[in-house]
Amino acid sequence: MVSPAYPLNRVRRLVLSLTAPAWMILLGTFPGVVFSETVAASRIVSLNPSLTQILLSLDAGKSLVGVDDYSATHLADVAERPRVGGLYSPSLESVVALEPDVVVLVPSAEQRDFQGRLEQMGIRVEAFENIRFEDVLENIRRLGVLTDRVPQANQRVEAVQRARAAARRVLEGQRPLRVLVVLQRDPVFVVGGGSFIDEMLEAVGAENVAGDFDDPYPRVGVEWVVGKSPEVLLDLSPDPDGALSYWSRWPSIQAVSNQRVVTLDSALISMPGPDLDRAIQRLAGVLHGPPVAAAIAREGQR
Repeated sequence: MVSPAYPLNRVRRLVLSLTAPAWMILLGTFPGVVFSETVAASRIVSLNPSLTQILLSLDAGKSLVGVDDYSATHLADVAERPRVGGLYSPSLESVVALEPDVVVLVPSAEQRDFQGRLEQMGIRVEAFENIRFEDVLENIRRLGVLTDRVPQANQRVEAVQRARAAARRVLEGQRPLRVLVVLQRDPVFVVGGGSFIDEMLEAVGAENVAGDFDDPYPRVGVEWVVGKSPEVLLDLSPDPDGALSYWSRWPSIQAVSNQRVVTLDSALISMPGPDLDRAIQRLAGVLHGPPVAAAIAREGQR
């Protein structure tokens, strides 16, 4: 899982650094807004893989002069870019040496401190939250403005919104499947309420059995999983052992008894990046079969 868990309770907003050079006029922050008079940032350091992936999807990769280690390791298009450290241990010296116009990050506890140090040195920082579905769409829009790729950003956002609406139409009236998404097995971390994954589950006709948690990524006990007994268990854990073999230790879990424990690549589902439309289709295919995923893809093109 690449997005840190932290509480989210905010009004949707676009944060501008008062010390940054004038670079745009903000006309609004809601879906469908039009931004104008932008000056594209030409030297960006990204400290989060989801933000890196969004920038690449907007064809703004040339502006990336430095990335975090995870981005460089997992995203081929930036494998050769200068690395500035891990998600939770970025190097101040490495970032400063790259002379960025702006540093983009997701404000975990560690990166909030790092943000303050950068700003004290006069380096502009843009912080992006990425817990909720709308956060991710807003991040695409904001990065589109930052890089003067507003049309590309709007197209990507619209594709994601069409996929979500298409999934709801195709699956309307079906009984929701009781689903649990496991991010890590030992200790057990799951997808709770309020996360973008939780919202995607709702769109594809699933009831998140951990949806009552306020924490978007809560830690639970195995006993809790057994008690909830989900019909489908989606295992995104990086543990190399087979998911069904692992969870078969608790045969009373309904997903075990009906052979619906599914291993998924976390990068396909848990990245709060530009490809949520594809993630929705993948989830629908896993839960309801490839024909349903194909139907959503067709419906999303209308």
